[in-house]
Amino acid sequence: MTGSPQGSPADTTAESAAVANAMAEIRRGADTVLVEAELLARLRECETQGTQLRVKLGLDPTAPDLHLGHTVVLNKLATLQRLGHHITFLIGDFTALIGDPTGRNSTRPPLTEDEVAANSETYFRQASKVLDPERTEIRRNSEWCSKLTARDMISLAAQATVARMLERDDFTKRYKGGIPISVHEFLYPLMQGYDSVVLQSDLELGGTDQTFNLLMGRELQKARGQRPQCILTMPLLEGLDGVEKMSKSKGNTVGITDAPGEMFGKLMSISDTLMWRYYELLSARSALQIEALRAEAQAGRNPRDIKVDLALEIVARFHDSGAAEKALSDFESRFKQGEIPEDLPEVHLQADSDAGLGVVAVLREAGLVASNGEGVRNIEQNGVRVGGEKVSDRSLMLPPGSHVVQVGKRRFARVVIHARKG
Repeated sequence: MTGSPQGSPADTTAESAAVANAMAEIRRGADTVLVEAELLARLRECETQGTQLRVKLGLDPTAPDLHLGHTVVLNKLATLQRLGHHITFLIGDFTALIGDPTGRNSTRPPLTEDEVAANSETYFRQASKVLDPERTEIRRNSEWCSKLTARDMISLAAQATVARMLERDDFTKRYKGGIPISVHEFLYPLMQGYDSVVLQSDLELGGTDQTFNLLMGRELQKARGQRPQCILTMPLLEGLDGVEKMSKSKGNTVGITDAPGEMFGKLMSISDTLMWRYYELLSARSALQIEALRAEAQAGRNPRDIKVDLALEIVARFHDSGAAEKALSDFESRFKQGEIPEDLPEVHLQADSDAGLGVVAVLREAGLVASNGEGVRNIEQNGVRVGGEKVSDRSLMLPPGSHVVQVGKRRFARVVIHARKG
């Protein structure tokens, strides 16, 4: 510290203010901080000793691209980076081979090593759109997990009981429902916890669905004589359908590598209600600024205009302001040419498969045509648009998510397709 002798009252006040400000930034938008008193103590320690927290975020490369759901926790990681702490971005290339059972009602199909390697290549490059790559340590847990012997694995497995594993909600539901649980799935939280032991993390971040796995890190650190890590969980971002969490497997994502126009259009397709959730979890605006926007909407400002502001902010973040403005211009041109109304009727449909629903079925079930035959005829006559684009293939599948569907010049609907249940 500078400005007063160490230990003086002025120095203590400055430290307390710095810690209070840090905790306020850490808490913003967070779901849970475990254990908050421990984290406060570590922040004070960092302040007095000039040290850094070792902060860890692990992501399994189960798909080639990151989406806005990932950035909720990445944004918080960037906050901690700006506060001066050491950030480790951990690519779970070994744990991806096991498959995270979190939120699953069946065993996750394993990925091949080639699939994991290909996905890993893009993860950090994309994460660098949020994090400062020069100040981020990148690690892969295959560095240590692949070196574990059978004896090591047995020793690790001895740290947890079957009863403890069955405390997990998803495991409990599958067990009670007679749905098979493979033994290797029990290893996943142990391996994630072992990552924390190796990295000696002080704080681990994750979504609320990762709480069990994050707590396993605390337990394994205690068993190995380490000071247990604190845990910071962030809310899960709903996907474009407004129901399921944003997930590649649900087809309801906004990818951070999506083209500007595609990203803008997807964000404009979300409901007015979901828009506020996106503002809270994705926008860089302060809580006071967001509340001011809410007040404007209540006072009569068109929610569509507020949604445009959000879409511009997000597209500019992952591309640039010029691309964002062009995306807005193109979006408005498409809608004006099609004379699409601002207040579209919203129709919710349930998908029968992970692929979504066929476009002809969507037209019929949304009430835009009276029969499959009428739907096919409209497609053949170039009278059907989805998201402003003409549909020429009657076999087109619309994935789970929100779609603006148009038939002719006067029939419109915002169709929200929900992913298959179970």
